[in-house]
Amino acid sequence: MEKLRCAVLDDYQGVSTRLADWSSVSGQVEVTVLREHFSGEEELVAALSPFDLLVVMRERTPFPKSLLERLPRLRLLVTTGMRNASIDVAAATARGVTVCGTASATEPPVELTWALILALARNVVGESTAFRQGGPWQHSVGVDLHGKRLGLLGLGKIGSRVARVGAAFGMDVIAWSPNLTDARAAEVGVTRASSKEALLETSDFVSIHLVLGERSRGLVGRAELARMRPTAYLINTSRAAIVDQAALVEALQQGVIEGAAVDVFETEPVPTDDVLRTLPNLLATPHLGYVSQGNYATYFREAVEDIRAFLDGAPIRRLG
Repeated sequence: MEKLRCAVLDDYQGVSTRLADWSSVSGQVEVTVLREHFSGEEELVAALSPFDLLVVMRERTPFPKSLLERLPRLRLLVTTGMRNASIDVAAATARGVTVCGTASATEPPVELTWALILALARNVVGESTAFRQGGPWQHSVGVDLHGKRLGLLGLGKIGSRVARVGAAFGMDVIAWSPNLTDARAAEVGVTRASSKEALLETSDFVSIHLVLGERSRGLVGRAELARMRPTAYLINTSRAAIVDQAALVEALQQGVIEGAAVDVFETEPVPTDDVLRTLPNLLATPHLGYVSQGNYATYFREAVEDIRAFLDGAPIRRLG
């Protein structure tokens, strides 16, 4: 019996077959790891047409209806995480493609958020670069976190964990989201800001932890950035589209805010000639929020479980 063909997409580090045991499906499935990123639909169709099963990493490669219609062999699409806005699940289901997900931990993006905040506050990248390149010994003065105000846009699973760390540093933590109540804020031990504007105007660090949707898309634009203190920092480890990217570039170029740290972008990987790569007051990481050994081990272990269940005729963790 001919084996089904499975491709693991966007495994940049080439770890999917090392972090999980694929032996439970190896008798029926031939696995190919695709480490390179395919940017256009034509490239994707050419690369993916031979495969029956696909394992995709969160939102690295979109699967709109137009692409799904050009992959007639596709039977199973497994995404890491239980939410993937870049997959047209309805279109997949209509074509008879089963879509499944995996668990995803909230701790890794919390940890990265604090890595970025601390790196911004103490100019870790600039000082380390100067050290390695024979530059000046101590050329910046770090910003204290203790006593400063941390404003959180969003107080869900990730935002609430970020809040508790901020409190441990002795920061004054406030939060706002459209549906946030005083009771929920008190439960986490923070103050609910009276409005988004009040949070932006009074915070020294503003960190975004909202799910991207119609209400959050473009939530922070030119007017909102102008409300922030000129000494303030913006951190976005959620979704790029929550912040108007052109407005952010303008604010950083003109010194409207002191700086920003971002882990998410409208186009990923970011083109090598993108202006974001040139801004000295921008700290950027290549969407590392969920990229951790623990998370990856869960992703690929459960992807194998999803494939095994599908082969047995009883799919698990179905989406849609």
